[in-house]
Amino acid sequence: MKEMFQKHFPKKMPLFLMYYLSLLFLEMIFRIVCIKTLFSTSLLYMLLYLLPISFLFSIIGKLGTKKINDVINSILFFLLGFLFSVELVFKNTFKVYFSIRTLGLSSNLTSFWEDTIASIFHNIIYIVLFFIPLVLFLFLRKKISCQRIGKKGLLSSCLMILLGILGFRLSLLIHKDSLNSLYELYYQVDNISLYKEKMGVIASFNLELQRKILGFQSKLLLVDSSVEKKPKEENSNRNPEQLPPKITYNTLPIDFDKIPNQNSTMMQMSEYFKSDLGTKQNDYTGIFKGKNLILFMAESFNSIAVDEYLTPTLYKLTHSSFVFENFYSPVILSTIGGEFQELTGLYPQLDLLSSIWRKKDISYQFGYGNIFKNMGYQVYAYHNNTYNFQNRDHYVKSIGFDNYLGCRNGLESRINCNRWPQSDLELIDATFEDYANSEQPFMVYYVTVSGHFPYEMGNKLAKKHLDKIQNLPYSDAVKAYIGYQMELDEALNSLLTKLEEKGILEDTIIALVGDHYPYDLSISQINEVSSYKRDEVVEVNHSNFILWNSEQETIKIEKVGSQIDVLPTILNVFGAPYDSRLIVGKDILSDTDGLAIFANQSWVSDLGTYYSNKNQFIPKEDVEIPEEYVVNMNKIVRNRINMSKWLLQYNYYNQAMDTMKKS
Repeated sequence: MKEMFQKHFPKKMPLFLMYYLSLLFLEMIFRIVCIKTLFSTSLLYMLLYLLPISFLFSIIGKLGTKKINDVINSILFFLLGFLFSVELVFKNTFKVYFSIRTLGLSSNLTSFWEDTIASIFHNIIYIVLFFIPLVLFLFLRKKISCQRIGKKGLLSSCLMILLGILGFRLSLLIHKDSLNSLYELYYQVDNISLYKEKMGVIASFNLELQRKILGFQSKLLLVDSSVEKKPKEENSNRNPEQLPPKITYNTLPIDFDKIPNQNSTMMQMSEYFKSDLGTKQNDYTGIFKGKNLILFMAESFNSIAVDEYLTPTLYKLTHSSFVFENFYSPVILSTIGGEFQELTGLYPQLDLLSSIWRKKDISYQFGYGNIFKNMGYQVYAYHNNTYNFQNRDHYVKSIGFDNYLGCRNGLESRINCNRWPQSDLELIDATFEDYANSEQPFMVYYVTVSGHFPYEMGNKLAKKHLDKIQNLPYSDAVKAYIGYQMELDEALNSLLTKLEEKGILEDTIIALVGDHYPYDLSISQINEVSSYKRDEVVEVNHSNFILWNSEQETIKIEKVGSQIDVLPTILNVFGAPYDSRLIVGKDILSDTDGLAIFANQSWVSDLGTYYSNKNQFIPKEDVEIPEEYVVNMNKIVRNRINMSKWLLQYNYYNQAMDTMKKS
């Protein structure tokens, strides 16, 4: 009996089982900490997926002698712990999931090493948990079967891997046609964030690696015309006096048929743009034509910083002129993601941000500097931190700013660049005279930094405003954040005062948007000061878009908008020539439907909110939802994301502009 028991139940644990239980343990910790859920239907798929992966690890860990295998397995368990730790720290620091494509943005981690270290200490318990499988292996390696694998064992393990892969892929067919199904995410859609939320770290890492090696291309999807309405031009034999006024669109005379069709993707793009009439010109088209523009990207600015008494200038600017009630600043990879949206009107993607966007020779004709220079403006750009962080000096030049000034390329002679964070007030005071006396209209782009984390009461900016923030009924981090934003408020107040003293306030437009919400604050800290309870996926991004002029009457805009809509909105009110078909964002003041897209491809429209991780749509009250609305809206979202990438990847702008028909 004893011999039979030992035969069927060996004393040593199979290495495959050790890996399977370890991977399951690591994924469970990750789901609890980062995704904040444990049990879901996708968990069953993950359990199945980890089977062939565990057999693969066990093969690798049994290729040599027992001593060599112990070393190999120790390294593998260490690498697993390290991978999950990087995922956790990256998500905690930047509020987006780590991706292979973020390796091109490694300066985020190196530039903010103090914040990264702080995140490590903050999550040290979970990081220790990620290395428990390594510790267990080191202590129990004598009780784990790690002897060299034989031909028979290798064959059976390879068979199990093939069966496991086949079983997993067959299981994807169960809900093949469901919205955001695992089948879609695996085969058709570039949404690694959502795939990671459903399938975990190992599966998403493998999928990214697979696509990196084999290549991957999303497809354009046909959309029900009842959802994305395209008005048709009148074609009537009626008397001209009976015809409605001719509709004018913000488009350029581009001949899409003459664009070189280098591949099937570019053919799809040309057909896509040909079928789009663009956005209509409207009552606000050209209302600021010829006026000056001062545009801000304000570090971590969010509506929770707006207070009638603490930040009165921000309050005035957000509550008069154009008041955008449903504006969002989606966080998609830190500052560079927010800035990309504001500057291009395109949806940011990791490979765009890590390579294409930061190249020296990138060309973007619809950039602010290029457009306004062509209209006879003097253009300027400033940043009160390191001028070349994330290659900002490259992409700012590509949008037309040839005289960009920041710390370490000249601005350090005017402001204190050694403090952290640097003062926005100093930035305004040191640069105002550069453009204030211009005989031509001017366009100025400011990238601020005073609102940057970490939010500490001991910081100089918090101490500067200590008398106003120390007794606020909030946690210290929230108080410090408000103190930092008060520096931005003082900078704006100084700017308005100087403009008025120069007699050019009424001829100047102030535009401002945040790069992202203050993600160093937890959702509970944000809700301490928020006027309503926010969630961590959508509403945490709710913010303000300032488009202000001292002479403009107050107009409330209910339509949904986000950072990618800023560029086309500004171009429209300044009467700038541009082609709205080639900008994914849409003029918020036009009659196009509003849409804001978030990191995992959740979205908010004028009719409701869709959470991709739950596949849940929550309609707004008293609205009628068209049939197949959510399905079609998801197609629109994916098409706009694809276009955002392809427009730059295939240098489509240059080729489109080269076909301009001569009148």
